[in-house]
Amino acid sequence: MPEINFFTEEVNFELKHKKIIRQWLHDVSASNGQTIDALNYIYCSDNYLLDVNQQYLNHDYFTDIITFDNRDDLSAPISADLFISLDRVKDNASKQDAQFEHELHRVMVHGLLHLLGQNDKSPEEQKEMTKREEDSLSLLHI
Repeated sequence: MPEINFFTEEVNFELKHKKIIRQWLHDVSASNGQTIDALNYIYCSDNYLLDVNQQYLNHDYFTDIITFDNRDDLSAPISADLFISLDRVKDNASKQDAQFEHELHRVMVHGLLHLLGQNDKSPEEQKEMTKREEDSLSLLHI
């Protein structure tokens, strides 16, 4: 089984249903013809992720997720660090009238889909990303 880990920085948070979520992420990856070597989800605050965004990407804005692909060869098993701002997830869930856990799972799979090659720069890519997020979320049974 792949290494899928959950960490926190500057927040007090415990992910629920870790075993089920690990299997779900593995299944999403496998259904896209990829395997996972190591996924590290790091849950953090807005300010922590803003610092990461500024330091590593030269971006000066809040975001819900930043994904760092650690592979040199994209055909290799997935190895990545995914930083998720719980503040942004909570805010996005409120704006979309969604449950926090649902929005968190959407953001988690969003990062994985990027690692699987899905982009979301153009309106067409955004539409496809949303469809793939919804399809992936339908596989999660908690």
